[in-house]
Amino acid sequence: MRVKPGTVIQMYTEDCFGGVVTGPSTLPSKVCVFPYLNPVSGPIYVEGAEPGDTVAVHFIEIEPARDWAVSSTFPHFGALTTTHQTAMLHDALEERVWVYEVDKKNRTVKYQATKGDYSVSLPLDPMHGTVGVAPGGFEARATITPDAHGGNMDTPELRAGTTVYFGVNHPGALLAIGDGHCRQGEGEVIGTAVESAMNTVIVVDLIKGNYTAWPRIESDKAIMSTGSTRPLEDAYRISQHDLVTWVAADSKLDTLDALQLISQIGTAPVGNVVDPNYTFVSMVEKKYLPNQSVYGGMHAKLAEIGRIYKSGK
Repeated sequence: MRVKPGTVIQMYTEDCFGGVVTGPSTLPSKVCVFPYLNPVSGPIYVEGAEPGDTVAVHFIEIEPARDWAVSSTFPHFGALTTTHQTAMLHDALEERVWVYEVDKKNRTVKYQATKGDYSVSLPLDPMHGTVGVAPGGFEARATITPDAHGGNMDTPELRAGTTVYFGVNHPGALLAIGDGHCRQGEGEVIGTAVESAMNTVIVVDLIKGNYTAWPRIESDKAIMSTGSTRPLEDAYRISQHDLVTWVAADSKLDTLDALQLISQIGTAPVGNVVDPNYTFVSMVEKKYLPNQSVYGGMHAKLAEIGRIYKSGK
């Protein structure tokens, strides 16, 4: 689809399994067909977007489309099992599916142990694991792989109320979104979150002549930089480098002064440690910065559009 900057878009995204994993008997390795995993909705062509620009995507709403969600182990995938990239002689973890009850009214998801009767309600915190634009250099990347174009970053920070910025590599940007999670712990250590189809509302806009090298995220309270690569420490370095240089440039601070400030007040939540590339997020609260408005106040502008949209429902 083609949209003009400032357009509000309602979209549906299927879960990372394509909706075919529905219970303990539907093991992903039996019902999913590789490489048709982690489907995304798109591409969305943003009119006027050209290489060298930045596209801004604000999440107005992210809501589960069903009253259930699933999580699973998956053969040779996850942080605590043998994988194709971390080869071991032992067997892969047992494949197992967990089904979560989704209670949108009370904003919870119910964890139930598969062996035993323990259960607990966890806070519903919907987010999208996969958000990105077309990569540069005529590359074609699997949707499971995060990199400079975005992709499967799997950071819980991509929730409703945030704005994410991507550098445009291809005319129209070609935005795509998927991999909805009802919630996810930092790192996504088992390899899957509480996976769900989502009804999502976004608004997109365009920042001309300002290229964003790595995806950046802005909330009402903080700005964040991402880095996705292997090894994990280099993903950390990419995200920290981007945040320090961003703060230095926008706040007109000396680079080492910005480094000192970030070193004392920054946080670094992990996105994923399971995908072909790992993702780190580096974050700083805006209240500590000399300049608390980045990208010309784009986040505040899009958040206001979101408020108007929700008030008219």
